Amino acid sequence: MDITFITENGRFNYRVCAVIVNDNKLLSMHDEKSPYYYLPGGRVSLHETAEKAVLREIKEELEIDAEIIRPLWVNQSFFKEDVTGEQFHELCIYFLIDVSHTDILNKGDKFRMYEGNHIHDYEWLAFERLKNEYLYPNFIKEKIFNLPDTLVLQAEFE
Repeated sequence: MDITFITENGRFNYRVCAVIVNDNKLLSMHDEKSPYYYLPGGRVSLHETAEKAVLREIKEELEIDAEIIRPLWVNQSFFKEDVTGEQFHELCIYFLIDVSHTDILNKGDKFRMYEGNHIHDYEWLAFERLKNEYLYPNFIKEKIFNLPDTLVLQAEFE
């Protein structure tokens, strides 16, 4: 059971995201419903650690066994989803992920993966390009240039 619930004022999500970096590029994705890019990851399940959740999501979405380098951010986000218009209060932990021992870098700058009935299109976006891209979360567009050495708590209001 995913840790998410709906109230009359919106939805709460507890999520994890993978920050996968190679050669000053960030692995980003979008699906058939989303016009914007976002990072690989997903909801944490009840009684699951954030670490296990991010590794599980990477396995499901990218079909690789990755390794966590370190947590980067705990982001408290308050936003209206662009496609559905739903109000969100989201708590997300972002992890820096090592994929150097996998074959993901051999898939090219753009590639497609399937997760059940869902299509995920991935692209390695150059850091310099991020400021002009339709990418969420917004904070990543600046913070990617200087990754923290220790876990940082932050909030983002959109």
